[in-house]
This record gives sequence, C-alpha cells and structure tokens, in this order.
Amino acid sequence: MQKKRVPTREFRLFCLGGLLGILFFLLIFGCSTLNVANDAFCRGGYIEKDIQQHYAGWLFYRSSETAWPLCIADAINAPAGLSVAYTDSIPLVAALAKPIASLFGGTFQYFGWFTLLCYALQGGFGALLCGLFAPGILTALAGDLIFIASPVLLERAFRHTSLGAQFLVVGVLYCYLRLRREERCGSPLLWILNVLAIGIHPYFLPMTYAVTLALLLEVGIRRRQLLRPALFLATDLAGTLLLGWALGLFYGTATSGGQALYGYFSMNLNALWNPAGVNGVRYSRVLPLLNQVGGNYDAFAYLGLGVLIALPIALVLQRRAVLPALRRHWALAAVCVILTLFAVSHVITANGVTLVTLPLPPAWIQLFSVFRSGGRLFWPVYYLLLLTAFAGLCRLRGRAAPLAVVLLAAVQLWDLSPAMIQRNQAMQQANRQDAFPSAMQSDFWKEAADYRHLVSLDGIQDDALHLALFAADHAMTTNDPFAARYDAAAFQEQQQTLLGELAEGVLREDTLYLFSDEGAFLQAVEPVKEQAWCGRVTDTGGENVWYVIAPGLQDNQFDALCTRYDAQYPLRLADYTDALWNRGVLDETKKTVCFADSPFTRRKLENAAYLCAGGKEYAITEINDNDPGWLLVTLDIPDATVLWDQELETK
Repeated sequence: MQKKRVPTREFRLFCLGGLLGILFFLLIFGCSTLNVANDAFCRGGYIEKDIQQHYAGWLFYRSSETAWPLCIADAINAPAGLSVAYTDSIPLVAALAKPIASLFGGTFQYFGWFTLLCYALQGGFGALLCGLFAPGILTALAGDLIFIASPVLLERAFRHTSLGAQFLVVGVLYCYLRLRREERCGSPLLWILNVLAIGIHPYFLPMTYAVTLALLLEVGIRRRQLLRPALFLATDLAGTLLLGWALGLFYGTATSGGQALYGYFSMNLNALWNPAGVNGVRYSRVLPLLNQVGGNYDAFAYLGLGVLIALPIALVLQRRAVLPALRRHWALAAVCVILTLFAVSHVITANGVTLVTLPLPPAWIQLFSVFRSGGRLFWPVYYLLLLTAFAGLCRLRGRAAPLAVVLLAAVQLWDLSPAMIQRNQAMQQANRQDAFPSAMQSDFWKEAADYRHLVSLDGIQDDALHLALFAADHAMTTNDPFAARYDAAAFQEQQQTLLGELAEGVLREDTLYLFSDEGAFLQAVEPVKEQAWCGRVTDTGGENVWYVIAPGLQDNQFDALCTRYDAQYPLRLADYTDALWNRGVLDETKKTVCFADSPFTRRKLENAAYLCAGGKEYAITEINDNDPGWLLVTLDIPDATVLWDQELETK
C-alpha cells in the first residue's frame, strides 16, 4: 500500500494564511466586488478616482483588436496607442482576462478577484515569513494577521488596485530569508516573483530586485562564487524584460507626463506613526492625525499601534543579536538604507514643514522621476519592521511568546478598526449605482456620443477620467492624457496640427474638440463657429467645465448647462494666479483684472465704458494690451475679487 503523503508545515502555513487573507478581504469588502458584472465601484471611484483610470484602461483594451505586443489599447493617446500598464490596469491580468471577458460578454471587471488574490497571497506569504521565526502553526498565523491587516495594503486596495500586490514584497522577503539560511542564491519562486512584478506594476521592480540583489551579493561573496548568482540575475532580468515586452511596456514613446517630479511624493519623517490615510481615512483609534506636505500622502506607511509598541520591545529583546544580524545581512541593510533615503528624497519633510531641499543635479531628478512616487519604495523596509516586531516577541520564553504575539495582533487590529470600518462603508457606498453620478450630466453628451474621436487641445480636461470612461463606452478614441505616462511631445504636435486646421476653418466632422482653458477656446473658435455648436458645458454644480467645438451640431438647442458661443456669450476673468495675480485680479491694487486676449474679447471691450456683473456697473479706466496674450483692464472698483466666477457683460 502506498504511504499517504503528509502536507508539509510550509504548505499548511501557506494555505491557512491564504484562508485568513480571504476571510479578511470578505470582512472588509464583502462579496459584491467579486461579481464581474458589477462595475459601480469602478465607475464611481472607490475612496478616490484612480480606479476610474484603471477601469477605463481595461475598457479601451477590451475593445481593441488583439495584436502583438499584448495590452496595447489603440484608442488611448490616439493615434499611437498605449499599453494599459500606464493606466495601472494590471496588464498581465488584463491580457488573461480579455478572452474570458469575450466569452462572458457584457460588463466584466476583474479588480475584485485580483484584490482577493492579493489578500490570499499576502496571507500565504506572511504566514511563511512568520513561520521562519515561530515554531508550530498558531503563533505564525497570529503574526500573519499583522501582514494581512497591513495599513499599506488596506490603503491601496481598490484605490491603486495594482499596488495592492504587496505579496510581491512579502514573498521576496520570505525567499531572501529562506534562501539566505540555506545559502542558496535563487529559487523558482524568487524568479517568478521578480518577473510577475513587471506584469502587475513597474513600481514593484526596484523593491523586489533590490532584495534579490542583496541575497545574491551576500551568498555569492560568502561562498566566493559569483557566477551562479550572476546567471540567476541574468535569467531573471531576461524573463522580466521578455514579459514587459510582451505586455507592451516598451511600446511607443510613453515616457513623459504626470503631475510632479521626484521629491513631491516623498515620505514624511512622521510616516511610521502618522495614521492619516487619503481622503480622511483614519488608521488609528489612539494616535492623532499629523500634518503632511505636498504629496506625502502617497508615502503612507503607518505601522499600527501594536507594531509601534512591540518594535522597541523586540529590539531590546534582540539587542545582542542586532549587530551580528546587520553584519550577516550587510547587503540587505544597505538596501534598506538606500530605499529609505530614496523614499525620503532630497525634499525632507517633517509634519507640515519642509525642513530642507537638498540640491540635486537636474539630470538626477529627471532620472529618479521614472519612479516619481519615490515614497513607495520604502515598502520592503516597512515589512521588515513588521517582521522585526513579530520576530522579537518570538524570542520570549515558553508560553509568553505566543501570548505576546496574540496580544500584538489584537492591539493592531483594534487600533486599525476605524479604517476597516470606513473602508467597509466606503465600499457599500461605492456599490450604489447612484452614489457617484458622472459630471457629464448635460443632454449635450447624448449627441456627442456619436463622434468617433475626442481630442483635447490644451491639456488634461476637467473630470478627465469620466471623459475617458465616456469615450471607452462609446467606442471613441481619445488623446486626453489621463494615463500615468504618455508622449508629451507627440501630444503637443497633434494639438498644434489640429489648432492649425481650426485656424484655417477646417473641421474634422467625426471629431469632438475639447478645451479646458476658456482663453484657448476663444482663440480657436472664431474661424469655425458657423460649422459647429461651440460653447461652454458644465455639470449641475458648475465644478467641471468644458469648452467644446462640436461639428455638425450648430442647429441644436441644449439644456441650461450649455452656453452657446455667440454675441451674447459672457466674458469671464482669466483664472490666472502667480506671485502678482490672484485668479485674474492684480493683488497690489485689486482694481486691475486680466482676460486672455482673443478677437471675441477685443470686440466685447472695444468702445466699452463699463464692465457689468450682478446688476452693477464698474467704469473702465484703462485697457492695456502691451503684455502679449493678455488684455489688462483697470476698473473703478473697490475690490475686483467680487468678479471671480462671474459672467461679465460690457456697456
């Protein structure tokens, strides 16, 4: 009789840890996101709007022709196309899901199942990691809870869905410690995790490869054998590059774009004990929310009260082992220092203050801006701190160790419970079909759905993500740069071509032209105003505004959210702010206002004696056009800021 095979401890730990991760996911997010036909939370935006970008990228790719390389959505950044890696749509999953979605038909979203898988693997690898320091099963699973309930993972889940793959970092740390003990320089699991990283999100690459490089250096130098580590690294890089090429990450020239350079999304020095999540999510029952600067919010790294209490205790318990461990793991220690310095960046911030901005060569800043949200690169150090707190308590003798670990997990979960509750409530809200109505509420958009192309002629539009969803839903192409990366030079060249055509009175009948700046719209509209419906479209609250040229719709009448461009079209102050101007009003005197120069504005102001708003008239004392591109109007008015957001007429 064949002897029954007994599952190994590692296998049981991984499965039980995975089950814990699944249970935690279901507790927080429920089952609604696992319904592939439910996309309400994707369209409305869960916690913030980024998931709309991820979902729009998937919709564009799903409707694209299957070609090589994979994951190229030809309707994004049209006509060049773009890999959905740059819309954070998880390209590897998108490629696998596309044929499945074709079989299902109708609405299909994979973000719920992907996040469930992330939690399962976080639990599995977290249990394996804890199992390296705790005997038995139960203590390791109790410690695993601090990895499953990681504030960083909870902060990213469904907000930046692809960055929820924290298991890549935890898994690589497990591989490092396991292989380091065995003095092996690599394993199939480590190879797979490094390759997977590029298929999920490129930001994981410097994290997983940094830990891998530390392992290869330490083992190679200790064993005085560098060939095998070098071969492992070479094959790992080859696999990574091959998958990246297959998923279109190297397609085209989408190397620019984004809102900030390296240093803006840096890690605040208070990050480890600051429980302030994005959009008011609170991660602690006890600790106060602390101030941050600029983009510090994206470097969120709150450890949790349990870990903050356990960490100094653990360091005291292991005080004699700290220096030997640093000598033994010298390369990993160096990696941790480098990743921390990169995360803090040259813009060093503490609470609500920028302490110092260290000089860096512009070339370095441009290079580092490839990973401009540099604060994220702290995550390997973050998970090592969680592990240190757990491993230190495991050094207690007898039953004290498991009791201390259980207490650590209990305090951690209790402290984080406000965020868990808020996330749960936010998901329930996000799944209501009417929870986040689109800003595109005018009946104008019903007619606009028939265009083939949607083009932006002066940068990112208001509510660009709802525009992207609109374009994807109606099989339109768009050049609006809503993706994280795009070819800025090609975008500007295309804009100049289209503006040149408009200046010659040429319209493309299948194209809807959009402007976000009224001055740019007024400059372009005059030669084509008889061939299209031209004007201003808003949402019901007036928060989102589009200036449009819609060929062929010149005879249409639209609702009150639309203002046609004609002789009665009102003037508005240019929304210009710098050191001297505040939303189009000169700060020094508050009597001079500015308008973007255009034929329409000049006609309105020509021979005008008064500027009128809200039933009041303000005498014009001077009009100055010496500053190219602007018309400066001085008024007899106590404070011209009353003209902000007002529709102005002349008399």
